[in-house]
Amino acid sequence: MRRKRILVQLRNILNLKDHIDVADSINSIKTNIEFRGPNIWILFFACLIASVGLNVNAIPVIIGAMLISPLMGPILGVGLALGTNDSDLLKKSLKNFGIMVVICLIASCLYFLLTPLSMDSPTELLARTNPTIYDVLIALFGGLAGIIEVCRREKGTVISGVAIATALMPPLCTAGYGIANWNFLYFAGALYLFFINSVFIALAAYLIIRYLNFPIVEFADPAKRKRVKRTISLGTLIIIVPSIYSGIVMIGENRFNMNAREFVAENKSMDRSYIYDYSIDHHKSPSLLTVVIGGEKLSDEEIQKLYKSVEEHGIKKEQLVLEQNAAMQQSDVPDKIMISEIFERADREIKRKDERLKELETEIEAMKAKELPHEQIASEISAQHPEILSLTLSTGIEKSFTSGKSDEQILAVIKVKDRLDETACTRLKNWLKIRLDNDNIRIIQEIEN
Repeated sequence: MRRKRILVQLRNILNLKDHIDVADSINSIKTNIEFRGPNIWILFFACLIASVGLNVNAIPVIIGAMLISPLMGPILGVGLALGTNDSDLLKKSLKNFGIMVVICLIASCLYFLLTPLSMDSPTELLARTNPTIYDVLIALFGGLAGIIEVCRREKGTVISGVAIATALMPPLCTAGYGIANWNFLYFAGALYLFFINSVFIALAAYLIIRYLNFPIVEFADPAKRKRVKRTISLGTLIIIVPSIYSGIVMIGENRFNMNAREFVAENKSMDRSYIYDYSIDHHKSPSLLTVVIGGEKLSDEEIQKLYKSVEEHGIKKEQLVLEQNAAMQQSDVPDKIMISEIFERADREIKRKDERLKELETEIEAMKAKELPHEQIASEISAQHPEILSLTLSTGIEKSFTSGKSDEQILAVIKVKDRLDETACTRLKNWLKIRLDNDNIRIIQEIEN
């Protein structure tokens, strides 16, 4: 009986359908699908803002552009159309989705063609050209949160957060940069990321709409109903199958990246050689791990050891490429200097300095935590004791010559016209103990002449 009651309570807590307004949700999604008039200009300017942010690597600017842009409408419209078998709505959503993509590509391409700013280190652009499995998860969970927010009766600010999390605008602007600079890799990678985000947001909307039992569009003509169902099913497959495939591919690439990093870390330093750089290429099939060797050239035995190690990390030896152009023959190494040992010493020194830097940062944070809030304390005391003319607060150490103990003490020097009586002084002292979380408070009164 108790278990049943707990299940009922849990069902009531997790219940979603009682908080949904279906008619209002459908109307809200359909309203935001259209791209004409103000929406066109808002999208155009938001795209320009995002392009500027990507150009100068300014994350707050990029976030602002994502908040402004009305990109979610057509994507949620596709999810609603698939979920309700509405072929007309699907056509309209896909049409406006295409308009949206074209506008963003034109705006960003124009900006990157005209901007005088150079792109020496376009880290924000590069971040939008190599999708990972995490982008899939963010798009899916963000889409679920977004469609639930659109469907619930009491609207909040979730859509703004979804717009930032799913990051639809930056990939489109990066694709525009790729067009402006004839860089196919930037264009393809960014458009791929945008496609992934869009597909999984639409998929999330489709799943929630199906779960909430939104009304299915019915047709009087049985032949047309069959045709529409066939079209919707085909559209659903077109969206779901590639997204599942891309998700599987990304999981494989992510696993390969992790295995490669572990392999490099484990074999960073060898007897007379070391790995000083590596790169991963997923554009080849299968993926390749290129390792650059420094120090002395590897012997056949050492190469076989690396092949064995890489296979132990789940990577085939055919996927490992060893570059030894920078490596030297043993006879070329003057005085038998072990370059790997030099590398290891440098690595240890950097690590030691990093640890020391962290210690110093911790000490600074501790010192900041002990700083007295002088301004705030002075204001509060002035409000409670207008007879006090000024206040000096300082922290010191009280050293006892008899016991040899040292205690932290806070000294409060107050300037007054007339000396405070014992009751007022005790009350002030007790207040300071609580306010400053320190029992060792000493008050000194100075009489103004």
